[in-house]
Amino acid sequence: MQVPVIDISAFLDPLADAAARAKVAREWELAFSTLGFANVVGHGVEPELIAAARQAAFAFFDLPAQVKTGCSFGGEKTSQGYLQVGSETVSKTFEKEGAAPPPDLVETLTFAFVDWERDGPLSDFERSIFRPNRWPAQPEGASATFRTYYEAVYRLGLVLMQISAAALKLPDGFFDAYYGRMATSLRLAHYPAQQERPLAGQLRYGPHTDYMGYTILLQDEQHGGLQVLGAENTWVDVQPMPGAFTVNCGDLLSRWTNTHWNSNIHRVVNPPPESAATRRLSIVMFTGPDYQAEISCLPTCATPENPARFASIPCWDHFQEKVRASLS
Repeated sequence: MQVPVIDISAFLDPLADAAARAKVAREWELAFSTLGFANVVGHGVEPELIAAARQAAFAFFDLPAQVKTGCSFGGEKTSQGYLQVGSETVSKTFEKEGAAPPPDLVETLTFAFVDWERDGPLSDFERSIFRPNRWPAQPEGASATFRTYYEAVYRLGLVLMQISAAALKLPDGFFDAYYGRMATSLRLAHYPAQQERPLAGQLRYGPHTDYMGYTILLQDEQHGGLQVLGAENTWVDVQPMPGAFTVNCGDLLSRWTNTHWNSNIHRVVNPPPESAATRRLSIVMFTGPDYQAEISCLPTCATPENPARFASIPCWDHFQEKVRASLS
C-alpha cells in the first residue's frame, strides 16, 4: 500500500472545468476512505516560502536552550509555545492500557490563534480561551516568515475543505459556515540527533492519531521516518516527496464522516544506528472547524443501514480532551 499523490491544482484554477475537479474529488474520496493519507501537489504554496520557513525553523532550534524556553509558557502543560524534548508523550492519546510509554524525542514550537491575533477575538468564548503567542525574537525575521507561511497554508486548508465537499457529495460551500474561523495550530517539530540510544519503546513520535481535521505536513525531504499503519497491521513508510505536502485525516473529521474517512495511526520512528547523528524537521499545520462548531454526522455519511455512530460534540471539547491526554 502506497500513499497516493493527488494534484489539486484544478481547485485553485478558476478556469478548470468540472471534469477536472470531479477527478480530484474521486481521488480524494478514495485516499481518505482507505489509508487516510495523501501527498498533495499543485497546492500553490511557493517553494521559496517553504524553503524560508524550513531555514528559519532550523535556525530557531539551533539557539541555546535558555533562549528557546523564552517562548514557553513556564511550567504550564500546554500545546502552545515551546516544549523541550521529553515534554510530550503523544501515544497516551491512543494507547490507554499498559505501562506508560517513554516521552517522545522531539522539541516543538507551536503557534495557535494566529488569525485571532491578527483580527482579535470576536466573541466571549474566543476571549475566554485566547492568549497571544510567544513569537521568537531570534533569529531575526523568523517570526515574520512563520506568519507568512501560516497565511499561505491557511488558504490551502480552506481549499481542502472545498475538495472535501465535492468528495462527500455535499453542496459547494457546505463547510464555509464551519470554517469561517478555522481552528489552526502551526507546529515546528525538531527531532534532534540521537547521541544516546533511545529507551525501550521510545520513538521520535509515538503511535497516535491526529486530533482535528486535516493535518498539512511539510516533511523533511532528507531524513524519513514517518510511517502509517497499513493492511494487516504493517507499517507503511510515507516517503517525503519534494514540493508536496503530506495531508492526513484527523479524529474529528473521521467522526464527522461517521468514520467513513480514516483517521489512521501513524508514528515517527528512530533513524537506523548508522544515521543516528542526523536530525529531522517537520512543519505541521493542524486544521479544523471553528472551535465553537457543533460537530454532528454529515448528511451524506449516514443511512438507515448505517446510522450516526456518535453524539454531537463541540469542537473545543474534543480538542481539549486530546491535548490533556498527550501532556498528562
